[in-house]
Amino acid sequence: MKSHASKSVTPERIMQFMWGYAPPLVLEAAVRHRVFDVLDTGPRTIEQLHAETGASLRGLRAVLNTLVGLELLCRDEQGRYTLTPESATYLVRGKPDYRGGMLLHITAQLLPKWMQLNEIVRTGKPAMSVNREDEGATFFQQFVEDLFPFNHAAAQALAGALGIAKATKSVRVLDLAAGSGVWGIILAQKSPHVRVTAVDWPSVLEVTRRVAQREGVADRFQFVRGDLHQADFGSGHDIAILGHILHSEGAARSRRLLQKTFAALAPEGTVVVAEFLVHDDRTGPPQALIFGVNMLVNTDEGDVFSFEEIRCWLEETGFRNVRKMESPGPSPLILATKPKN
Repeated sequence: MKSHASKSVTPERIMQFMWGYAPPLVLEAAVRHRVFDVLDTGPRTIEQLHAETGASLRGLRAVLNTLVGLELLCRDEQGRYTLTPESATYLVRGKPDYRGGMLLHITAQLLPKWMQLNEIVRTGKPAMSVNREDEGATFFQQFVEDLFPFNHAAAQALAGALGIAKATKSVRVLDLAAGSGVWGIILAQKSPHVRVTAVDWPSVLEVTRRVAQREGVADRFQFVRGDLHQADFGSGHDIAILGHILHSEGAARSRRLLQKTFAALAPEGTVVVAEFLVHDDRTGPPQALIFGVNMLVNTDEGDVFSFEEIRCWLEETGFRNVRKMESPGPSPLILATKPKN
């Protein structure tokens, strides 16, 4: 067996990490100056992009060349820049899978707080507590709509797995911390029998209502204002969805929230949990672990959890048949059933 000492050691990975902040900032600059939007209409020279975006030639040259190096733009022999399939799909405003809004969220809302990480690690106290309404409502109101495309495909897969399109009677859906409303909206679009109760802070529900209206299902939504731990969930729901909520709550609050959700479900009802899952030994995956640091920066007790941790909480609450459901997202969904008796 080879020892680590026998391997060639270079600083290459560490040097890459040192410049890790650069790609999202370059992408943000291109998004803000509409580079991808303009190129979606056809190839452009740097001079043409200068005329259409108003950005400086010097600035465009540096950003465009970097994006070519990152393989997010192409440049032909005539010096014209074009989109790649990746940038055409994810970085053009108005496209169904647009991710540019999240780039703006990261650079404007997250990075300034991450710059305090050294002090946060020392004290264990976050830069702000986004899980509290007084600090978090505005924070979430500004970007939850940009999360809609992130969860769209997973919500579609969930609707298929639950057989929503085949429903012949009323299906009551409880969408907790609904945000953009993507989970409830997709289910409602699959069947006219679906009725959704969306719970969130008042200012965030303004976004939920607007998106539900845009997607043509607002007439089948009921909006319940309030904090998750105080709002009235009602009872008799067939499906309850916790879409990327537990990580901001932390372990103790998550367990209480699952108990409240259990009580709100009808017998044989299904709870659905979407989360960034880590391995049991917390050795990966890196994206989920980094998100755990994001919870350190932004919440009082938030964290990331493994499937086994969440499975244990669900079973302790009374749920049965806890299972993973593969989905086209960063992690599988977790489903569990409330027993009949």
